[in-house]
Amino acid sequence: MKHLETVTAAIHYIEEHLMCEKIDLDIVADAVHYSKYHLHHIFTDTVGLTIHDYIQRRQLTEAAKLLIFSDKPIIEIAVLAGYDSQQAFSNVFKVMYKQSPYHFRRNEVFYPLQLEYNFKEHNEMPEAVQRNAAREIRFVSKADIPLWMDLVRLSIDGFPHLEEEEHLSVLKRYIAGNSALLMTEGDIPVGGMMINRETGSIDFLSVHPLYRRKGISRDFLNTALIELLENKAISITTFREGDKADTGYRKALLELGFAEAELLTEFGYPTQRMVLPIVR
Repeated sequence: MKHLETVTAAIHYIEEHLMCEKIDLDIVADAVHYSKYHLHHIFTDTVGLTIHDYIQRRQLTEAAKLLIFSDKPIIEIAVLAGYDSQQAFSNVFKVMYKQSPYHFRRNEVFYPLQLEYNFKEHNEMPEAVQRNAAREIRFVSKADIPLWMDLVRLSIDGFPHLEEEEHLSVLKRYIAGNSALLMTEGDIPVGGMMINRETGSIDFLSVHPLYRRKGISRDFLNTALIELLENKAISITTFREGDKADTGYRKALLELGFAEAELLTEFGYPTQRMVLPIVR
């Protein structure tokens, strides 16, 4: 619990200074009165990202927002995002967003690379309640939509080009077909999955960042195999090998037993289909 409080304090400081001054591990550690070596360890262990990666991804997201919703010159946005030159900013932006800042602005569609990690519900829940909270999987109802969207915002790093309004429309269709599952622990949404029953495709799989090392994905897969996708191979699309925007999703799927299949391009983004063979 103490570690989560420290990580939350670090995130709060980062968000307060994200686009107004230089921030790095040393500065954040000093601000939260914590050893930089220990802060690096607990931050990475808790959320699965280093402080450097979190800051970079958040700054690029806010820069992308400015590209679409402001008239600021690209060089000014680059400086606000912590880069010394427009070229340095453009190089990193293209690696993560798969298009240059210029073309991103021309396309006039904003989508986030990384949203703020907000763990308020964990900090407000007594530790004893957290330890004893029951975990359950259920079909998503319309009443669950706010919980689902909170989860989506926390795990947006796994879904390039995801736009909330479009996602919400798709979610409602899956709810109507009893093809969306939500895992909760107490009142906290820790995992969500949308399944195409006809094709065996997992069209959305989201896990709360604080639960990614707790077997949530495997529990979901077991439920899908038993209740929804009997005798069907399961497929899912994810990042291609070597994509620097990937925060670990591809590796997690390979560890679950998924095998590489064909390369795809979805919404202009390079992805790869992964298949979990039928086990008889």
